[in-house]
Amino acid sequence: MTTPAPHTVSAQDRPASDARHRVVIVGGGFGGLETAKRLKGAGVDITLVDQRNHHIFQPLLYQVATASLATSEVAWPIRGVLRGQEGVRVLLGTVTGVDAAGRRVLLADGDSLPYDTLVLATGARHAYFGHDEWEEAAPGLKTIEDATLLRRRILLAFERAEREPDPARRAALLTFVVVGGGPTGVEMAGTIAELAHDTLAPEFRAIDTRKARVLLIEAGPRLLGGYHESLSAYAQAELERLGVEVALGQPVTECTREHVVYGDTTLPARTMIWAAGVRASPAAEWLGAPADRAGRLRVEPDLTVPGHPEIFAIGDTVSVARPDGSPVPGIAPAAKQGGAHVAATIRARLAGRPAPRFAYRHQGSLAQIGKRRAVIDFGRIRLRGALAWWIWGIAHIFFLIGMRARLAVAVNWLWIHTRNQRSARLITQGAPDEASPGPGTTLRADAA
Repeated sequence: MTTPAPHTVSAQDRPASDARHRVVIVGGGFGGLETAKRLKGAGVDITLVDQRNHHIFQPLLYQVATASLATSEVAWPIRGVLRGQEGVRVLLGTVTGVDAAGRRVLLADGDSLPYDTLVLATGARHAYFGHDEWEEAAPGLKTIEDATLLRRRILLAFERAEREPDPARRAALLTFVVVGGGPTGVEMAGTIAELAHDTLAPEFRAIDTRKARVLLIEAGPRLLGGYHESLSAYAQAELERLGVEVALGQPVTECTREHVVYGDTTLPARTMIWAAGVRASPAAEWLGAPADRAGRLRVEPDLTVPGHPEIFAIGDTVSVARPDGSPVPGIAPAAKQGGAHVAATIRARLAGRPAPRFAYRHQGSLAQIGKRRAVIDFGRIRLRGALAWWIWGIAHIFFLIGMRARLAVAVNWLWIHTRNQRSARLITQGAPDEASPGPGTTLRADAA
């Protein structure tokens, strides 16, 4: 637990005459937003704090990284989402700890937020299994910044290859490595292959983008390890049909901006994407609470922190088991169900009713492989191919926020799948070594 800073009276403190229950939500992701929206009309004061001012639809973040969608189509200002809900205050700030004894959330600027009930929905970041130095060479994909960085690196690789006279260096520029064979890795690899083979092929003169090499590395024995084996086999076959090379059972042992080492192979490559694992936020450290190997809080069956019934934790922040002992997956529907449960529990407590039990309902695992290719695992029912792709698309559009975003994404997908064109191919300004593909060339920094 972080030692609380000396407290001074601030605007966050409620007057003594105000008896409304104070709920502080840390994190504006799926779980945090769902909790806030489900508490509408509950007669509580809600403060939602996040270090970013926007909510991200993470399942489609890879499409920003591969120039299929713009950032504005997968992210929305949190204030705008909650603007019509009374009793909700949104704050931009970085949480550095929790004073559980004093019931205060501590902020980086020295301020603090008092609470009666605390909801930790702080999400997760990518994990490098003890090799954090690999992050600079192989960024993960959890934020808008991650997505625009990867988009810049992918597009710049083609631009640099167009001007590179040396065949070996050109081959390295046109080699794209995705580490991790889960849904994100599969989706990234398939979309990069389509970008190179379909969208960019008519636009370059000195290089043939169809010769770009896309390699998907998975340390385990098969892709999509949480899916049925038949769907894993289908996903691999379809990726290979798109031209993606799949390396199974070969963990990465070295990763730099120049090459990657997996198994006994050293491969020169200039663009690498990490999709191999996640690590939780430091919420467990803030509370001195038990955590699993990935740093996720071990919570009670009702999603409260052991010994602190006034503190809930949901989403990627936590490790919670289903009745059969298997873990609740770290996906958007699970976070939303957790948020709904927390809101219902708060309402029940305030009304003096027994709190409901949390029962996760798995709604299926979905992954897109490419145009008109997807897999869906509902358990007993498994779908693949075009039908699965249509269901995948409809489900993702349904979960977007607002009609404008749904229409924009639907139109963009229709354009991509009929014309093979991706309009979000903007190279935004980055670090000096990323902003210039070669001597004498200046790239314009466009808005994302």
